[in-house]
Amino acid sequence: MTSEKTSGERTGRSLASSFERYLQDKGKGRGGDGGNYRRNAARELERFAEWAAGDRGRDDWTGIVPDDVDREPTFEDLDERVFREYARHLAGDRRLKQNTVQTYYRYISAWCGWCVNEGYLEAHYAQRASAMAPLPEDDGRKPGDQQAWTSEQRHTLTRHVDERARDAVEAYTTLPEDTDPLDKQRARYAALKAARDRALVFVLAYTAVRVGELLRDPNDPRRRGVRWEDLSLEDGSMDVYRKKQQWDAASLPDPVISPLRSYRKLMEPPTERWPVFPTFDQRTLAELVQEELAERGERPEAIAERREEYTRDLLLALDEDIQPPSITTDGARSILQRLSQEAEVDIDHPKHDYLAPHGGRRGMGEVLVRAFGYTVAARYLDNSEEMVRERYSHIEAGELGDVATEALNEIDSQAELSTDE
Repeated sequence: MTSEKTSGERTGRSLASSFERYLQDKGKGRGGDGGNYRRNAARELERFAEWAAGDRGRDDWTGIVPDDVDREPTFEDLDERVFREYARHLAGDRRLKQNTVQTYYRYISAWCGWCVNEGYLEAHYAQRASAMAPLPEDDGRKPGDQQAWTSEQRHTLTRHVDERARDAVEAYTTLPEDTDPLDKQRARYAALKAARDRALVFVLAYTAVRVGELLRDPNDPRRRGVRWEDLSLEDGSMDVYRKKQQWDAASLPDPVISPLRSYRKLMEPPTERWPVFPTFDQRTLAELVQEELAERGERPEAIAERREEYTRDLLLALDEDIQPPSITTDGARSILQRLSQEAEVDIDHPKHDYLAPHGGRRGMGEVLVRAFGYTVAARYLDNSEEMVRERYSHIEAGELGDVATEALNEIDSQAELSTDE
């Protein structure tokens, strides 16, 4: 009796009353309040609730509640016909791309499945064939169509950042002893920035680590960016917080070790907790330095005088051990846009006119699959072999095509010999 009453109370609730609990269960971070999934799912759930209430959609759309009833939509109003209509709304009214329609519908479908488990709904209506029928077919975009750095692109970019860093470091380390202190600071700052960019490019190019595992994600408090304490250059490993929500060791192959070691020597981080790839954004660092020195008891006049002794606040932060944040994943994209343009990398891709961070990972995946097969590639990429086979299926298709071509050539050759005889 109690169970039936509880179930009835839940099915009579408004749709929005379940959102926060669902997002906490599916979110990331302390209290489930972080992560890109939570943010994106929350946005689409709110749109779904507005559509269900008649506040979104066609001009003649009045929502899922009967016209003669004045209340918010509840779970009692949901059935497969509602989700079928919402699929039509996504595919038609909102004029979304095919893959975007699929993505947005998955957010609603995942919530629907959770509602079944929690007793809000009797069945997973969103997954029924009739509900999903209006969804567009896959747009045909294959994994091989997504950007993957080619060997030539990787070589062009890494050679550019390597030469740039070598020149900047040499310019700094060969300064005469009587060089003006501020000029020496400018040279050090230029060397640090070039060395950081080189290390970042080499890590993205050769480790196949996801950029979200390497740098700071403002939407997930656990992803604060790798720190020096996470690296073991002697062992060739790096601890990262994986996509599967746990810490794991990633490999640092030989090409990455030297740029990281040179960069660390130049930076001399005050503590091991410093980020490997700190932001160089002047506005961020200026605010950080002033706030930290004020908290340490420095007066505004003294802080201003202290800052005037440095050409850049990053150098003051290093001397005073004021730990800056890591660059963000968006910051990495901006850096790669700048470096791709400087290096004049030849890029022909419909979506990106620069070498995007994820392309480095996919490029390494291509190399590993071709050289060692799917099993080894899956281990290095921290993915299941099944997923790697799916994402790099174009490689196997190409190899099978070569086999077919060879077989046809063999058959044709035998046919020609038979005819000659």
